[in-house]
Amino acid sequence: MEERIKLSRIYIIISLIMVVIGIAALVTAFMGDPVRGWANLLLNNVYFVSLAAGALLFVSIQRVTHSGWSAGFLRVPEAMAGYLPVAAVLFLVMIFGAHSLYHWSHTHEVAHDPLLAHKAPYLNLPFWAIRMVLYFALWILMFVIIRRLSLKEDKTGGLDIFRKLEHRSKVFIFIVIITFTFAMIDWVMSIDAHWYSTIFAIRNFVAAFHHAAIVITFIVLLMNMRGHFPFLNKSHLGDFSRYIFMLCIIWGFFWFADFMLIWYAIIPEETAYFLPRARGEGWRFFFFANIAINWFIPFVLLMPKATARNRTFLKIVIPILIVGQFIDLYVQIFPGTVGEQVLGFQEVGSFVGFVGLFMLVTGWVLSRANLYPSSHPYLDECKNHHT
Repeated sequence: MEERIKLSRIYIIISLIMVVIGIAALVTAFMGDPVRGWANLLLNNVYFVSLAAGALLFVSIQRVTHSGWSAGFLRVPEAMAGYLPVAAVLFLVMIFGAHSLYHWSHTHEVAHDPLLAHKAPYLNLPFWAIRMVLYFALWILMFVIIRRLSLKEDKTGGLDIFRKLEHRSKVFIFIVIITFTFAMIDWVMSIDAHWYSTIFAIRNFVAAFHHAAIVITFIVLLMNMRGHFPFLNKSHLGDFSRYIFMLCIIWGFFWFADFMLIWYAIIPEETAYFLPRARGEGWRFFFFANIAINWFIPFVLLMPKATARNRTFLKIVIPILIVGQFIDLYVQIFPGTVGEQVLGFQEVGSFVGFVGLFMLVTGWVLSRANLYPSSHPYLDECKNHHT
């Protein structure tokens, strides 16, 4: 089964226009308030790194579990993971904005703060930058290995490459889970350096996997509208929806556990994180919209089989869930950096720009190889999948 896609001129032009809008929004943000500019850059970097790393995890899980239903769609998450090298470059730029985002990055502040001084062996700029390089080096290496073996499988066939991919993926799953957990501590939780939670990073890891599954489903649906993946049926949609449904429950559990345990204990050092978000002026709406969009909507709407397998319904619901990840990160990052609720052109425009960049990179990687893993041993099972 051979098919290569070619990016249309309209697709490229629209993506580039979106990138230009994003650049304009970031320039506006930096000119008005550099802290706001860096906060926007951090939010979007974390958002799209989450999608790429989550897609890499999705591929690894499909390989380890010998999943047949998803075999024909694996090129999509592989292409999404191809964004990682671009993300690495953009994230390295964040080193120059660390002083604007992280209280612990100021030496004179650490010298007069016992708690920050206690965390200084871990939270210091040189070690923070080294860890960032290590995370991306591992993720990019994982992507390169999976991608090369996947393309090699197309040429050679047989089960040798299939078994190698299964073996490598077993290792990759643990690497992604561990490194992404520490990355969320470094990049997001350390914004509020006097507060910490043992659940926080795990919740963000689940959110990354959750929204990667959402975007994978959305890309497959949009491509199917253009005539690709002709074998896509309601059974496939049901399986995609099960991933989204399952992960929204796990995310909601960690969100509630993180909030409820701290709120119930009423320890000032811990509730200081949630008070401005749950009761602060301008933040309350986004705080509760976060749990409503990322848990309640997919939980209620994707539970019935009829809606979970309905293409039109999913095309309406999924864009809402995509916005949900933005709101989740916005509530986590902006109160501790910018301080006030400032959602406007700078935030929306910069997000649009990163969407355009992600579209360009993902589309380009997708067009560089056969759309289908033609020698995957379970490809026929995928094409004839019915439950």
